[in-house]
Amino acid sequence: MSLNDPRWGNNQGNDDDRPGDKRRGDNQGPPDLEDVWRDFNQRLQGIFGAKRGGGGSGNGGGGGGGQQLPQLSPKQFTGGIGVLLVLGIVVWLASGFYIVNANERGVVLRFGKFVQTTEPGLRWRLPFPIESHEAVDLSGVRTVEVGYRGTERNKVLREALMLTDDANIINIQFAVQYVLKSPEDFLFNNRYPDDSVIQAAESAMREIVGKSRMDFVLYEGREEIAANAQQLTQAILDRYQTGILISRVTMQNAQPPEQVQAAFDDAVKAGQDRERQRNEGEAYANNVVPRARGTAARMLEEANAHRERVVANAEGEASRFNQIYAQFSLAPEVTRERLYLETMQQVFSSTNKVFIDSQGGNNLMLMPLDKLLQGVGAAPAPSVSSATPAPAPTPRQSEPAFDPRDRDMMRNRDLGGR
Repeated sequence: MSLNDPRWGNNQGNDDDRPGDKRRGDNQGPPDLEDVWRDFNQRLQGIFGAKRGGGGSGNGGGGGGGQQLPQLSPKQFTGGIGVLLVLGIVVWLASGFYIVNANERGVVLRFGKFVQTTEPGLRWRLPFPIESHEAVDLSGVRTVEVGYRGTERNKVLREALMLTDDANIINIQFAVQYVLKSPEDFLFNNRYPDDSVIQAAESAMREIVGKSRMDFVLYEGREEIAANAQQLTQAILDRYQTGILISRVTMQNAQPPEQVQAAFDDAVKAGQDRERQRNEGEAYANNVVPRARGTAARMLEEANAHRERVVANAEGEASRFNQIYAQFSLAPEVTRERLYLETMQQVFSSTNKVFIDSQGGNNLMLMPLDKLLQGVGAAPAPSVSSATPAPAPTPRQSEPAFDPRDRDMMRNRDLGGR
């Protein structure tokens, strides 16, 4: 029965009134629930009966051929709705279960606000829309590229060109690898994490390159620059609480710009030639200087040894003279004679010819000691069996005989002339 039914609000107070009675009072009131439910069933049967029977009676009478549906009581209808409601609640609560993998952490959000971080395993939260969760991978290594994209040939000059301390422009390309250390910071403090890492790494690299010379950046300082860039990038990201941990910074390429590459190669070759010549000079110096120092040390030692020898000889001669002088004081004549003989012996032992100047005349007397010694050595020994002895050789008239042992001749020399 619809609300526009003319029977709505009629007086239903008499016990004799029937649902089908046409007598109605003047008092208005609510309809009977049984009449409403019966009218609803009749209308429902009429709809399904018309579809199945193809034009039968709407009341489900005999001639239509339609199948009459079973009538539902209000209690049965309410019970079915309750079961469906319970099943819906169970399914809704079951939707709160979720699984966190071993390499992940779960972040639970309640109406978009952070609540807690869950460990790996089977977890439960309040279903949507009350709570939701985000699974964050902590062990996965993420990589961003600065100065290039994909390959080194695909350069990004806006990021790669940097200025050194000695006012030179170089092209630097490097890669940054990072992992996550705080899921909640990574979710709530970052909108574009890769861009944040790229900008922080570029800033750190520009600061380090700006404090370094060009040769240091291109050659010997690449590993040191990469390590310093990693530390400085991590400090920048920690300052903004991004929850990102830099694991490695790898230098891919460092070279001057293409426009000055030829000039730079010439400068590098000149520098290499300078280093080669410097090394050759150092090698020559290392070869010559030790030898000169060794020769100088040897000459110095020889000079010291000569000095010690001369000093020792002088001291020995002085000591000998003192000893001789003591003996001369005791016996002057004997000592003088002995000194004279020793001196003559030393003089004659070092010469083969001796000239003697007589004090009274102008004649010089030649004493060929070598000939005399040879003559003495070559004279044959006298034969014992000979009957007559060999006559003694007569001295030559032109050369007077000389006896080395004749002391009188030696004394004729002026001692004062010595």
